[in-house]
Amino acid sequence: MKISFIGIFFLLLLFYNFSACNDLIHADNQTKKIIEPLLSPPVIDVCEDSVPEYCENLPFPFLFSQTEQSIIGAGCVDIKVIDSSIVVDLKYSTSDNFLGFDVYGDFNTCYLQMEVAEKLRVAQLFLKSQFPFYNLIVYDGARPRSVQYKMWNTLDIPYYERSKYLSNPAGGSLHNFGAAVDLSIVNENGYELDMGTKYDFFGELAYPREEERMIKEGKLTHKQLLNRELLRSVMEQAGFSGITTEWWHFNSCCRKVAYSKYPIIE
Repeated sequence: MKISFIGIFFLLLLFYNFSACNDLIHADNQTKKIIEPLLSPPVIDVCEDSVPEYCENLPFPFLFSQTEQSIIGAGCVDIKVIDSSIVVDLKYSTSDNFLGFDVYGDFNTCYLQMEVAEKLRVAQLFLKSQFPFYNLIVYDGARPRSVQYKMWNTLDIPYYERSKYLSNPAGGSLHNFGAAVDLSIVNENGYELDMGTKYDFFGELAYPREEERMIKEGKLTHKQLLNRELLRSVMEQAGFSGITTEWWHFNSCCRKVAYSKYPIIE
């Protein structure tokens, strides 16, 4: 049987189309094999030497100072993670404190217990609802008791008077639980509001209980008092309580509650 030239042509065309379709299907399958794994990023369980660039961005314990490791181990969190608008200036990471030297070393982050940090976030919201350009500025948060001992032993005043200015580390300060915070307010230009004294001022001028007398004696102005009252107002609305001898210090709970809820940070 003879096959015409036209018949042969159509047979070749049919074979070509069939082969092309198979190639396309094969190529499409290969593409799927390449694309599908990329839809889910690779999971790295441990840090290998081969992926240092990946590891350096992870919050692994070895990336934190020893002080931070003990604080994080007690359940505390970085306040900037909870509210990045809160300003942090840890005075004990500088020489600008009553001791005159840096007691924290390479530690310069404000940590608080989670619920305390949440309260502080609420206080910031209360403040900004009244004065949108104001921000809280934190001077100190969680403080290891080892630092408390260092501060206690450095005080150059009679032993029986030290508790007027600093909690005895034997019983523990609420700072040692991450349940207290020292702070003030800054304006839109980053300047601290005038509170009548600097942070860590030792003397009656810093005592909230003596404010009325300080006003009468002309040692405290009405503007300075209003600034303190603003700070107290937003902190108390958020669930904190102040103390009678430091306008900057606020507790989230009493010491008995702190002992029942949190571990002391050594």
